[in-house]
Amino acid sequence: MKFARLGPIGRELPAVLVDGRYFDLSPIARDIDGDFLSSGGVERVREALRAGSLAPVAGAGSLRIGAPIARPSAVVCIGMNYAAHAAESGSTPPDVPIIFLKTPNTVVGPNDAVEIPRNSTKTDWEVELGIVIGKRTSYLASPAESIDHIAGFVTANDLSERDFQMAVSGGQWSKGKCAPGFNPTGPWLVTPDEVDYQNLALRSWVNGEARQDSTTADQIFPVDFVVWHLSQYLALEPGDLVLTGTPEGVALSGRFPYLAAGDVCEIEIEGLGRQRQEFIDATNERQHHE
Repeated sequence: MKFARLGPIGRELPAVLVDGRYFDLSPIARDIDGDFLSSGGVERVREALRAGSLAPVAGAGSLRIGAPIARPSAVVCIGMNYAAHAAESGSTPPDVPIIFLKTPNTVVGPNDAVEIPRNSTKTDWEVELGIVIGKRTSYLASPAESIDHIAGFVTANDLSERDFQMAVSGGQWSKGKCAPGFNPTGPWLVTPDEVDYQNLALRSWVNGEARQDSTTADQIFPVDFVVWHLSQYLALEPGDLVLTGTPEGVALSGRFPYLAAGDVCEIEIEGLGRQRQEFIDATNERQHHE
């Protein structure tokens, strides 16, 4: 199934996409969040669809698309999880997963405008497969247990300010990862039964020009390993978001210019949907993100 949240910022309507039509989940779900995912919400939706009890969302095509999950309690990210991206970053592939955090308020809709941070000269794009956690995940016995803790997958853009990340970081990356709007997510949360998550094409474009073109099969640490590994060091809660790294083809490589006001970035992951962000100057009126 494909879950979505439609409507104005802060007033999104939970919905499910079936055969090109959005159906309103508000009679059976307050939101697409940790409570919904951990309390049998997905199965309730399946039953409602079988019963034909869900009404279509009126005017769905004209509604803003929000992030397909409400604000998570944590956004945990894996760095340099593709060997070619590590190389273009000037690093050797890691022996163990590199972990950094983004603040939950970076999570915004897939097509929301994004501000270039004040004093930024190196805002960068990163198409990434995102994992949404479905139930509390701690000390898993093996990677094989991970799939039982995964609610689904999303397209995510791990936007980064490289100067903040590298030059003024103090040794940590998150300073360059947490500007408002720096995690466009969606359009859909797709359940694992609908995708071959370890063999998905990932692509990005800037102003219509191709940038990244890879597949999740190229990950150094695959999805199941990542969730198991994280569970040895922290507890993931239902609704949390895990970003699994980006392939080569970002501005950090030196092959492309960084993003500037007026640029348009598009990213897409096979089966998970496409995003489009226009970048605006931070001196413009600030958008109030969800």
